[in-house]
Amino acid sequence: MRGLTSPPPARGIRMKRAGATWWGRRWMEALERMSPDDAGRLARGRTYAHAGRTHDLEVKPGLVTAHVTGSQPKPYKVILTLARLDDATWAKAIAAMARRARFAAELVAGRMPEDIDEAFRSAGTSLFPERPEDLTTACSCPDWTNPCKHVAATHYVLGEALDKDPFLLFELRGRTREQVLGALRAARGGAARGRRAGRGEGAPCAGDAPPIATVTLGKMAASDFDAWREPPPALDVTLEPPAAHAALLAQLGAPPGWSEERSPAELFGPLIRAASERAREIAMAKGRPREATSRPLI
Repeated sequence: MRGLTSPPPARGIRMKRAGATWWGRRWMEALERMSPDDAGRLARGRTYAHAGRTHDLEVKPGLVTAHVTGSQPKPYKVILTLARLDDATWAKAIAAMARRARFAAELVAGRMPEDIDEAFRSAGTSLFPERPEDLTTACSCPDWTNPCKHVAATHYVLGEALDKDPFLLFELRGRTREQVLGALRAARGGAARGRRAGRGEGAPCAGDAPPIATVTLGKMAASDFDAWREPPPALDVTLEPPAAHAALLAQLGAPPGWSEERSPAELFGPLIRAASERAREIAMAKGRPREATSRPLI
């Protein structure tokens, strides 16, 4: 960089890439609109930004300040002023955002919805600077051209900061992240309560979750806790014998180390069949099962 005698400060912000996101590119477009015929100063501003000559960047509602170390030992002070939106405009924009559930979801996730400016358009403005009066700049350097290379460097560094934190756009327009998300939650909660009040408690509404059924319990004595409220329904159960007895044993076959001549199915099959038939007799018996009597199973 010819003519630069002062090195970049150690605390300088080295810009890598500005305009990596769609909202960062919109910010860069605002700078290009300020100086459509002076690409040279913008290029020098980018060089300053890449070299880390911008430092002490501070963002406040409607105000950006920074220092840029140029050819002189004493850094130049840069001031960017963005028009803050008034309360009425913010209220209209928040109400428009609240009508779109996707807006809230993306903002909570740290992303700026690509069509977010529709909400601000409905309030009669834009989130981004579009007119000359939306963004004013000042620099302590002797160059009266607007923007000078120091302003351009600050603008580029700020563009990269916006890529990383889109909520800085809201702050530049007069609202912090917490204020926007809090107002958005309140607006969406108020709209949901209004829908419930308008349709009556428990009435269905398109787009809402179905109402949750509730149960009201009456008074009950401890002695009645296990009692049937009414006679249980009659049950008619039929237990059919299996089509093939000991089918599972036949399918599994003989285990390792089996030394008997007969297979497990042949040896245990009659026992299993007798036990099955006896269990069926007991289950299907009318009234109280008769006393079990010993009898051979095979």
